[in-house]
Amino acid sequence: MGEGTTLIYCGIDWAERTHDVALVDDAGALVAKRHITDDAAGYKLLLELLAEHGDTEENPIPVAIETSRGLLVAVLRTGKRKVFAINPLAAARYRDRHSVSRKKSDPGDALVLANVLRTDMHAHRPLPGDSDLGRAIAVLARAQQDALWNRQQIANQLRSLLREYYPAALEAFATWTNGLCRPEARELLKAAPTPSRAARLTRTQLQAALKRACRKRGIEAEADRVRDVFRAAWAHQPPLVEEAFGKQMLALLIQLEAACTADDQLAEAVEEAFPEHPDAEILLSFPGLGIQLAARILAEIGDDRTRFADARGLKAYAGSSPITRASGKKSAITRRWVKNDRLNHAGYLWAFASLRPSAGANAHYRRRREHAAAQRNLFNRMIGQLYHCLQHRKLFDEHTAFPTKLAAAA
Repeated sequence: MGEGTTLIYCGIDWAERTHDVALVDDAGALVAKRHITDDAAGYKLLLELLAEHGDTEENPIPVAIETSRGLLVAVLRTGKRKVFAINPLAAARYRDRHSVSRKKSDPGDALVLANVLRTDMHAHRPLPGDSDLGRAIAVLARAQQDALWNRQQIANQLRSLLREYYPAALEAFATWTNGLCRPEARELLKAAPTPSRAARLTRTQLQAALKRACRKRGIEAEADRVRDVFRAAWAHQPPLVEEAFGKQMLALLIQLEAACTADDQLAEAVEEAFPEHPDAEILLSFPGLGIQLAARILAEIGDDRTRFADARGLKAYAGSSPITRASGKKSAITRRWVKNDRLNHAGYLWAFASLRPSAGANAHYRRRREHAAAQRNLFNRMIGQLYHCLQHRKLFDEHTAFPTKLAAAA
């Protein structure tokens, strides 16, 4: 900016229906404040207020806010404007710098956020400039991951309920992958919500239930096996209690059906969107990464190449690199507790999935088995290689990533 130009910083204390806005100059003086509504009229008023104080397309006023989501953030992120999502805990610490009385107000919080940028903007990261396709994939991948977790939670509740009155069902479904989440299991539970009804199912009824679940092979043999399990000697609840449990189970089964449907639909949406991304080929070249897991990793690291200064920053963000805590004569190296939990969860799945297709990853993991952090160490190495490949637009190469001859010589 030219000589004599006053720098302006904006802070927004957001809420569900209204927001408080504060503008300060480079000397810390309050230039303007406004109370706006959370709708199109309020967003227009905010942009007009910024324009009145020198906001232009080439030199937009930076904004600090305590969230990274929502329509307000989407409006602010248009163009070249830098939007800083300040952690609420960090904002509370900044508030204590100016007052020890612990007084608090929404306009005061907006002023604190504006001063955060004025004094320490260099210490905070703006929201990454991801592409629209990358952000869309992030929405789908996170939603699919949430649907998968929700499905598993309901399945665990259903399993716990069946243990109380219907152990025959758990025994019958034990050999199936995903157990209660399988369509065959859900169809059989709908046909026989209690063990007494299950024992009366005929071979024809069992085969019909398996066919409704779209099973194609081994229907007759599987029906005979399930029939034998249902007709074996099992302990029973009293008839009235058993019927009550059956009605509760059917209610849970409806939730499980909805969760499974949501998971399948979101997985299909991810499979359609992810291959269109320019980074998809690089991510899928890594061992252990399929479309769903690669999409989750892309959702968390984004496609803004300037987001992380180096591979160490990405490793710290993922929680794969250890952290050193030293004070005086004491020094300890521990795992990171502050991290991106979604990326860290995907990384652990990635590390295990890479052991079979990659001989180098398997050997690296085996060498680290005597340490408790072998899995995290492998993830740390793989994500560092991913950073290099994305920065240089290269595919994963097994011999470059794990040079076995050089490792053996060392």
